[in-house]
Formats: sequence, structure tokens, C-alpha cells
Amino acid sequence: MKFDLWMPTANPMTTPDLLEAVGRESEARGISTLWVGEHVVLFEQYASSYPYSADGKIPAPSGSGLLEPLITLTYLAACTKSVRLGTAMLLLPQRNPVYTAKEVSSLDWLSGGRVDLGIGVGWLKEEFDALNVPWERRGVRTDEYIEVLRTLWCDDISSFKGETYDLGECEMFPKPIQQPHPPIHIGGETDAALRRVARISHGWHTFNRSPAELAEGLAKLDPLLDEVGRSRSDIRITVCPYFNEITPDIVKAYAEAGADAVSALFFCFSTDDVEPTFESLEACREAAAAS
Repeated sequence: MKFDLWMPTANPMTTPDLLEAVGRESEARGISTLWVGEHVVLFEQYASSYPYSADGKIPAPSGSGLLEPLITLTYLAACTKSVRLGTAMLLLPQRNPVYTAKEVSSLDWLSGGRVDLGIGVGWLKEEFDALNVPWERRGVRTDEYIEVLRTLWCDDISSFKGETYDLGECEMFPKPIQQPHPPIHIGGETDAALRRVARISHGWHTFNRSPAELAEGLAKLDPLLDEVGRSRSDIRITVCPYFNEITPDIVKAYAEAGADAVSALFFCFSTDDVEPTFESLEACREAAAAS
């Protein structure tokens, strides 16, 4: 089983030196993928409910924010040679899909084909409002935007016509190094997310589930994959315990439940914290390698 890191790129802690140190140490220790998340803006007060905490609030204090994920991964690409670089999750329906296709393709080109594109539909309505993007029908928009990405990545002459987006004939180069395109991972815990995983993804990236809850989710996913002529062997199952406890025994339990990768929360405040944080996770990484 692979061992990944999910790194909250919060300011002011996430400095260039910190990113470089984490990237360098990740390669030295055989980390498979570094994942980063996305929020363009956050709010002191909001009505939306964060799905991964009991109180419905994201654990981000006022006055903090996240680095832009594709710029962050581009910086990491310049600091590393082999570790894969992933978004968990890129909020595709609130973005322009043409610019997103261009940015991801450029990152894949510059990194030597190391991008994993994790996509989510979003939970924070107020962020959509700030971007002047409709909250409604964001699921349909996500599906169509993925098709826009694919035509721009794969076709010499690209075009798309849908309910939420029309793309006239155009050319986009460079294409990604990975063929036919970078792997697409779907994040989310809902039935709609699982259906999207089955239909169009290379992976399911789930957060905050215990090993037993992961097994329950996979029991729902398997018949959906079967309906479209696919199986679990066609996708990568990545689980991030998030703020839940992670131990070598829990890592082994995730493997037994069906995970292909565990993505441990990597939270440190300075370059001095990097090596001790890696050391605290080393037994879990070894358990994953042995699973």
C-alpha cells in the first residue's frame, strides 16, 4: 500500500523553505504523493456546514488561508524529482475549466508527468458567491467541466457543448505528458460522489473515514462500478484519516478494508518541525509498505 501525505498549506506557516524541506524529505523517505487542498477565500461567519467536523466549521482561524494549490504544486515540482503531486481537492465547478486544463497540463509538463488531479464539488456556498459562480447544479457542472478538460488535453482540435458550458473549436498545447491525461480522482462521501467515481475517475479520495467506514463506502461503490463495466482494480482508493488517529495497526486495517493508499495529515509549523513530524509517521509508512 502507498503512503501519501496531505498537507494543509496554511499561512503564515507554509513558507517556501517549508515546502522545499517537505518535498526533499518526502522523496528521501519514499512518500508516494503529496496532496494539497483549495479554498480561494474563507469567512469569519458562514452558514455552510463543513462536512468533516462535528461543529460544521473548518479548522481555520480568522486571518488565515490556503496557498493556491496549482501554484504550490508547481513550486514543489521545481524542488523535487519523483514524488507525485496531487490536489485534494481542486474545486472544479467554481473554476474556469479552460484555464484549469491549461494550468494542470503545464504543471504535468513541467513536473515530468507527476500530476494527480483530485476534484471536489465544494461545500462552501459563500465561496461560490464570492466568485460569482452559481451554487446550484455544481454536480452537473463538474461532470461537464471534466469533459472540457479531457478534450483540451486529448484532442488536437478541442470542442464541447453542454448544459453549463460551450467550448468552440480551439487548440490547446502543450498537452500533458501523462497519456491520455493526468489521473482524475474524485473526492467526496455522498452517493453522488460515488457514482461519479464509478463513471469517470481513476480514483476515490475519501476523508475522515475509519477503516470500518471505508469498507462500508467500498461496499456501496462496488455495485456502481459493476454497473458501468468497471471494477475496483480500475481505480486507486486513497483514504485520508484527517484529524483521526493514525497508527501502524490502523494503517493495516485500512489496507484490509481495501485502501490502496493512506494519506496522513502532515501538519507542521516550521522547517524545524519537518524531520520530527516525518519521524512520528515513519512506523505508519513502514506498515503501509508492508501491507
